[in-house]
Amino acid sequence: MRDQTVQVDDLKLVALPSAINCADLFVRFTLQEWRVETMIPEVRRTTEALITSVVGNPDRKATPTMLLFRIRLTGNVLAIEIEDDRQTPTLVVPRAIAGPNSGVTMLSTGKQLIWAEVPLPKGMDATVVPLPRRGTTRAAAAAAPPPAEIAAADDLSPDVMERILEGLRRDHGDPPRI
Repeated sequence: MRDQTVQVDDLKLVALPSAINCADLFVRFTLQEWRVETMIPEVRRTTEALITSVVGNPDRKATPTMLLFRIRLTGNVLAIEIEDDRQTPTLVVPRAIAGPNSGVTMLSTGKQLIWAEVPLPKGMDATVVPLPRRGTTRAAAAAAPPPAEIAAADDLSPDVMERILEGLRRDHGDPPRI
């Protein structure tokens, strides 16, 4: 039985050789954010092997497919998973990382999932990894409705709004336009 996932991050990539570098940057950023920097070299090697096995030598004339690259903290391992949109060719775990902690699974959606697990450092499990606290994103804040006192304000005429916007646009050293 699998342990519960504590943290997961994923990245959608085009199945081209450039996916290797993109995934590498993603691994380094995420593992630093999760404060498990000691795992970076091994996770980078494993990720490169998995993505190389998925991307292979792409046919330059064919339309590239997408893959979903995911890393998860679960139990006492960090799982690296890649979902390939294609049903063929059948993926094979690279010999360098083959073993009981890796495999290929055909998903019910018809996609293939190639995965490997890297053990967390001794004495650590997913529940004790210090995870980042993420605040409200700018997009979510911008999409939020205006506060009630602003939405209900009757004195915000177009002239007042225009003067406010003009004040925000001008350089600090410029005199206000009247």
